[in-house]
Amino acid sequence: MQDSFNEILKLLLPEVIINYFELTFYKKENEALHLYLKEINSLPKEYRQNKLSSKGFFDEITVQDFPIRGYKVYLHITRR
Repeated sequence: MQDSFNEILKLLLPEVIINYFELTFYKKENEALHLYLKEINSLPKEYRQNKLSSKGFFDEITVQDFPIRGYKVYLHITRR
């Protein structure tokens, strides 16, 4: 079921969001759809030989995206 949901998300969200973030939660309220995204912990190829450590996450930001079928869409993004 989760795989089919991810396939639908690929049609709705920009490719950069799909490639670098995972959907952790979603909720539908009245006329709004809220999607909660967390950045995936992956290193770019050019930094893989370096010893790096994550310092946690920045505060969540909310971005209003284009409406989907009459619902306002809000992306709640947490990034490293």
